[in-house]
Amino acid sequence: MPSTVRLHRVLATSPDKVYRAFIEADALAKWLPPNGFACTVHHLEAKVGGTFRMSFRNFTTGHSHAFGGAYVELVPGERLRYTDTFDDPNLPGEITVTVTLTKVSVGTDLSIVQDGIPDVIPVEACYLGWQDSLRNLAMLVEPDINQ
Repeated sequence: MPSTVRLHRVLATSPDKVYRAFIEADALAKWLPPNGFACTVHHLEAKVGGTFRMSFRNFTTGHSHAFGGAYVELVPGERLRYTDTFDDPNLPGEITVTVTLTKVSVGTDLSIVQDGIPDVIPVEACYLGWQDSLRNLAMLVEPDINQ
């Protein structure tokens, strides 16, 4: 039975800046891959009904896996919902990712729910990878460089 992962983090920046990190290809390539992986964004059309495709390459082994999906809901600065499907037939099904951004006194409350993770992927591996990604996200969006 597919699994669900729930993540939460508070980031010291605006919801709009966090939102942009989810819909801009160069930003995604910088923060989304867990440490030890490189990301190539092959296509990204951030609009409802638009699609994306990217791949993660294991920097140690050189092996890569590709995936893509579609944007289901986009509310700037507040919410994103999109699907993910792996190219690998051993990773069947469709994952739905819901990202909720809420302005709080110190920045942005970020909540991520990832539903439909294939059974062959250990949930703890998802949590481990997301921890890296969320640290990388914070390093991208929290600096306030105004020059």
